[in-house]
Amino acid sequence: MAIYARVSTDNQTVENQLLELHAVAQRQGWDVVTVLTDEGISGAKGRDRRPGFDALLKGVARRDFEQIMAWSVDRLGRSLPDLLSFLNDAHAKNVDLYLHQQGLDTSTPSGRMMFQMLSVFAEFERAMSRLVAW
Repeated sequence: MAIYARVSTDNQTVENQLLELHAVAQRQGWDVVTVLTDEGISGAKGRDRRPGFDALLKGVARRDFEQIMAWSVDRLGRSLPDLLSFLNDAHAKNVDLYLHQQGLDTSTPSGRMMFQMLSVFAEFERAMSRLVAW
């Protein structure tokens, strides 16, 4: 199991995400082999600007773990094409995804469907926040 956590601004911390995700892993009996984080980096940035996410994708390619745990879909990214590509890459290597806030497990067909729906909303939220900033 790999844990990935991200926050968008420098005045936030990933600690609360990590505490809860470690607790879930312990309750489920999942062994955490790596923890990767990006702090102060927008989810709209590509993997070249998110070192923790880049390391996560490299771990997927090497099959360093069988499952990824994250706080929520928007912690993984804010772009629908990028999120779908991420899920496709993970599933091509038989790596599943657990999203804590949504209670979503992509090892099931319904979990994969829900991930795709949540990806649409993550992209929409990003677009709306950009409009408000103008």
